[in-house]
Amino acid sequence: MMDIIKSNIGSNDLCTHLAFARLRSTGKDRVLETLQDGAIKYRRRNKPAAEKELLAYPIARIIVSCIDNNYSTKRYALAVARLSYEHIIELKIDALKELAADFGINITADARNMNVVMHFTDYIKHAHVLHEPKWKLLNRTVEQGMLTISKGDLSRLMEEAVRKKVESGLPHEVPHDIHEALKPYISEVQEAINTRASKQGFSRDGFGEVVPDCFPPCISTAIADVQANVNLSHTMRFSMTTFMLNIGMKPEKITEIFRASPDFSEQDTKYQISHINGASGTTYTCPACATMATNGNCPGKAPMCKKIEHPLVYYRRKVWILNKKQAAQVAHEH
Repeated sequence: MMDIIKSNIGSNDLCTHLAFARLRSTGKDRVLETLQDGAIKYRRRNKPAAEKELLAYPIARIIVSCIDNNYSTKRYALAVARLSYEHIIELKIDALKELAADFGINITADARNMNVVMHFTDYIKHAHVLHEPKWKLLNRTVEQGMLTISKGDLSRLMEEAVRKKVESGLPHEVPHDIHEALKPYISEVQEAINTRASKQGFSRDGFGEVVPDCFPPCISTAIADVQANVNLSHTMRFSMTTFMLNIGMKPEKITEIFRASPDFSEQDTKYQISHINGASGTTYTCPACATMATNGNCPGKAPMCKKIEHPLVYYRRKVWILNKKQAAQVAHEH
């Protein structure tokens, strides 16, 4: 296997040559593993097995890119990150420091107590999506902009950095011939995605009068994150919940959508939705686009967003455009 790696084979060979059929199957299996289990099994491998996994990794990325689906992309990135944690946590402190630097995180390590010191801005960048109380900055001691965390906590932050890195690199452009060569594997993965979506009950029919195709990018991205078992920030949860309530989605349906969250609690979720929906005496409205951007919840403006200042306005305008098109189509048919 090492001879294969040293030969600098390209993606085209990996995806088309008969000799690499097993590698393609392994790459496909790893994608299926992320869909079914939300993780890639941590395997303690000998050297040949590790080299096989190394070559299967780009195939898995190509399959995910060909599918180009928010759910599969986010779930794959999360699974790769979880697997990376199992390796990162075993690194010695000097190797961990070097790896952190590759992700733009500068740390000072103390090998005696296995703690590291880092700037609070690096900490916030990766910890803001972690919701346990210990990750809140106010529960950390900050001195002159620096804070101390354990090696284990740094490994968890590095896991989040890996997730962002993998996700930001997907999907990448795939040549037509490679796409065609991987069609059987892509079809198998797509079927698994469709089956899982059906079991979750998350379909367009489930929204009733709500039109998910008209959701603004911020809300569509948040829902894709939830479905992929990615934790949302508190501000994004609030924004997503208020938006869905504002457009008429039933609280029960919203609870079901949140059920895929890693830290899901049915009792807490129902309470929070009820509170936002007016049980406390106050009914909340989804935050405006400026607030979404300030809170880091805007994934980047779509063309239609440029002249719109509120997610609800985006949704109403998209629904109006859709209804107009459908009316014109009916008129044309008659």
